Formats: sequence, C-alpha cells, structure tokens
Amino acid sequence: MTDDLDRLDAEICDCRRCPRLVAWREEVAATKRAAFRDEEYWGRPVPGFGAHDARLAILGLAPAAHGGNRTGRIFTGDRSGDVLFAAMHRAGLANQPTSVSRDDGLTLTSTRIFAAVRCAPPDNKPTPLERDTCAPYLHRELALIRPELRVVIALGAFAWAAFWPALRAVYGVAPARKVPFGHGALWNAGDTPWQAGGAPALLGCYHVSQQNTFTGRLTPGMLDEVFTRAKALAGIG
Repeated sequence: MTDDLDRLDAEICDCRRCPRLVAWREEVAATKRAAFRDEEYWGRPVPGFGAHDARLAILGLAPAAHGGNRTGRIFTGDRSGDVLFAAMHRAGLANQPTSVSRDDGLTLTSTRIFAAVRCAPPDNKPTPLERDTCAPYLHRELALIRPELRVVIALGAFAWAAFWPALRAVYGVAPARKVPFGHGALWNAGDTPWQAGGAPALLGCYHVSQQNTFTGRLTPGMLDEVFTRAKALAGIG
C-alpha cells in the first residue's frame, strides 16, 4: 500500500488536467507574495500527507495559494494550518503544533490529510468541472487507505459535498436522502460497529479559514471537541 500511495502522490504532483488551475498556481508561484519573495514556490498540485494506515482522515477544500501551493504540503505555511495543526497537536494526532515546510519534522498519528481539489484555485473557489476532474484522485486515495479508515472529518460544506460521490465510488454506499452539512453533523453507514474496509463515518466541522477563526465562528474549543469525538469514533487512544 505504501508504494501505491507514493505512486499516486507522484501522479498527482504531475497533473495538468485543469488549464485554469494550472495557469493560476504557476502565476502565483512566479509572482509570489512579498513576504515570501526569496522562497521557491512549489506551484504544483499538492498530494495527501500523513499516515498510510490512517484511521482518521481530514478532508479539506483545496491548497491555499501562498500556503500549500508555496510549501508543497497541505495546510502548511498559512494561518489555517496554524489553527489546524495546533488542535491536532493538542489531540495527540501531531508531534508538533506547527507545519511550516515539508522538511520540518512534522508527523501525524493515525491520521491523513488531503483535499477535494489538489491545486490552489483563484479566490479559493474551484469550478464544478475542476472538482469533478480532480475527484478520481480522492477516490483512489480513499480506496488505498480503506482497510483501516474509520472516520473522515469534512472541513466545510465543499468537502462535505465532495465526500458523497467518493463514498459511492469507493464503498458502493449512499445515504437514503441528502445529509445537510453542519458543524458537528455526523453520518454513519449503519448501526453496526465499524468493520475493516467498511464505510467510514463522516463528521462535519467548520473550515479552519481565517474568516471562521478570526470571527469566532470556529474556536479552538470547538475544534478540540471535534477531534475528541473523531478519536473516539475511530478508536484512537
């Protein structure tokens, strides 16, 4: 499985399927932000990161233009990542509370992080076509970590919506009716305990965007509650 995930990551990094996203990510990497003008930007799609035998997965929207698109690692080098990894560290899922570069020594425990769209989109808004073009990568990654995966945390409504096609494609399961997104919303495939390879539970969480964290819509305490619940559902001690 490790080799298969590594091959998938390499394939993702070379993807050029969406012309608008390719143009945008490369333009951002060339023009740079003043604060990072001396850095070499990644400027490519950003693969998943974390444990290959994850029980818990965190699904985001897309890399940030000057975060993951700069550093080459999801939720790394921006304020959203600062909030997310601090919470993961408090939960015992990360060995350090910060994520600043691909070689900073960060490791995750029983957790993998990836995005529904792997390239940074203009205004953080992928088009429906870009979402659907990128979806097979999400489906393949879920299939590869399926044996141990028990819970997926969807950060925001976009990630929540991206989960359902993946659920059908990978697990052959679909809810009987539409399940609305909400912070703390929980969907489970059934009442029986999780079995190896079975569909994971989906847990909703407001996105760790600056808009949410600066306004108090999402607080550190709320994040801590989500991770406590997710760990319990995933059987992570």
